Amino acid sequence: MAAASGNGGNRASGPRCIALVGPFQSGKTTLLEAILSRTGAIARQGTVEAGTTVGDSSREARHHKMSVELTVATTQFMGDNYTFLDCPGSVEFAHDMRAVLPAVDAAVVVCEADEKKMPQLQLIMRELEALDIPRFLFLNKIDKAEAKVMEALQILQPASRKPLVMRQLPTFNNGIVNGFVDLALERVHIYKEHAESQVVPLEGENLDRSKDARFSMLEKLADHDDELMEQLLADIPPPRDKVFDDLAKEVRDGDVCPVLLGCATRTNGVLRLMKALRHESPNVQTTAMRLGVQPAEAVAYVLKTLNTSHAGKMSVVRVLEGQIGDGVTLLTPEREAGRVSGTFKLVGQTVEKRNAAGAGETVALGKLDHAHTGDTLSAGKQAHPALVEVVPHEPVLAITVSPRDRKDDVKLGQALNKLHEEDPSIVVVHNPEAQEVILWGQGEMHLRVASERLADRFGVPINTGRPTVGYRETIRKGVTLRGRHRKQSGGHGQFGDVVLDIKPLPRSEGFKFEDKITGGVVPRNYIPSVEEGAVNALKHGPLGFPVVDVLVSLVDGSYHTVDSSDMAFQQAARLAIVEGLPQCQPVLLEPIDLVEIVCPNDATAKINAILSGRRGQILGFDNRDGWDGWDVVRAKMPEAEIGDLIVEVRSATAGAGSFTFKFDHMAELTGRTADQIVAARRAAE
Repeated sequence: MAAASGNGGNRASGPRCIALVGPFQSGKTTLLEAILSRTGAIARQGTVEAGTTVGDSSREARHHKMSVELTVATTQFMGDNYTFLDCPGSVEFAHDMRAVLPAVDAAVVVCEADEKKMPQLQLIMRELEALDIPRFLFLNKIDKAEAKVMEALQILQPASRKPLVMRQLPTFNNGIVNGFVDLALERVHIYKEHAESQVVPLEGENLDRSKDARFSMLEKLADHDDELMEQLLADIPPPRDKVFDDLAKEVRDGDVCPVLLGCATRTNGVLRLMKALRHESPNVQTTAMRLGVQPAEAVAYVLKTLNTSHAGKMSVVRVLEGQIGDGVTLLTPEREAGRVSGTFKLVGQTVEKRNAAGAGETVALGKLDHAHTGDTLSAGKQAHPALVEVVPHEPVLAITVSPRDRKDDVKLGQALNKLHEEDPSIVVVHNPEAQEVILWGQGEMHLRVASERLADRFGVPINTGRPTVGYRETIRKGVTLRGRHRKQSGGHGQFGDVVLDIKPLPRSEGFKFEDKITGGVVPRNYIPSVEEGAVNALKHGPLGFPVVDVLVSLVDGSYHTVDSSDMAFQQAARLAIVEGLPQCQPVLLEPIDLVEIVCPNDATAKINAILSGRRGQILGFDNRDGWDGWDVVRAKMPEAEIGDLIVEVRSATAGAGSFTFKFDHMAELTGRTADQIVAARRAAE
């Protein structure tokens, strides 16, 4: 549905859903606060420093003074509803952003003209480009911009595959930005703190400066409009309505990304941003078409899952088709999600009950126990196919978690399930061998916040530690040993007698057992018990670790017709193994992983140094496919050295680098490092 705009063109109408994204500490939360203030949703603009903002209102966000989860806030502007999704800027919490992007109408990328933040900006722009999300770039903090604002395009353009179009030209007073020229409207706006800007005539120096900037903007628009190109070549000024129509079309098609200026702390530029969103961003019909929504009674997408103390589980959804309200049963493609119990409007942590939600609206739905973040929900007899699949990035850092109070074991398990529900990029793994519960996440701060939530939100204080490395041991030479188990204590005794040949196997062969008995010296029915006894004995070798790559052959033995038993032969095999292994030159094995690190190419040398310092074997590096200015570095590295690798990688890459890893092989480890590992193992036993 479209309505005539004040500019003579067409604009989309109805409820809009807009993501606020951008690098860490670019001012997204402050911009949200400014938008809510300028649109009348809140009486007074709060600040992050004072902890009075609508966003970042959780205890963890307040404590760390950073966004650690999605904030949802709905407001009104010029008769339309707008829901803003303030996404964390840190790459460690990026899954919240990645989960909501498919269902938004447009994104406002909040950034600064700061080259140090370009890799982070590039990561975000690539996500938007991959999903064909229309986007606006809001150049924030222009009152403190160290780089010349006029050079912003030169700094920012490498982060975007699509042309950045400067919509505004800054004006100056004594070298300080005091407003801007709107290049489409050809008007000058002078900033007023926390008030609407003053419109003044375009004349003098500003008129001269704006001519080239406006022509540059029109040139980029003309790349997708032959008529406009002809007008420019003929030196015919295009009608203003024509310019606005082109801007709207090319933004919605993802051909260009407009750049607007502002200062969120003073609400400067916020009104012009809202008007740009109103006239140029698409609505839910366009978004539903992009996602492939099929006609149905109702379709919605789950943006975020929340577990609240007062209302239980809530699913934040964008309604894409139809209407959803209390009592509606919703399905996922795989299962029934549940019956809606409560429809709510969100403004930060303020929850307000409301009526049913129609297409385009973003609301929270209560009691959908089986709905998960990223699910496609639908009403009716037939479930709607999944619209998208958002897969979390592979985790890069792990800690062990255990309750401080042992009686909280069950409670911890429930809390971990809820934590994963809210943030699917947190992965819980149980290691039965080490009897550890391992929490995997996207970085140090990610896991720290998760630990704080377990204590503060779910009431389970925890102890944390480093996960156990999967060391193994093997043998270098063979030996033949007799194991005899004899016990007499009245009645039937116990007797088992075996001769075992113990030999090393090639790496990664595991464990093999051979029966070489002839003549029935060990009855066939006891031979499985011999193997079982050997397997159990190899679980703990002379160095303290499971023994692998060993061949055990049963070559001789004897039995007693009355006293022999399965248990006796198990014990005999165990005795032979325990006695024999120390004679076989045991050696420690450590797991080696194949690691791939992605990083901006100006950080590649630092990454190589980090890998070398962690006993890594560098295999080489290549250009990252489709990513200008990025490399992929490959190496083999001991698992023990990967532990906190991400901390150094992020430090070397201004927070933008990451890596993936997978097990490659086991390798012998000798010398001082091996001695220290064995000593630590024995001390822990």
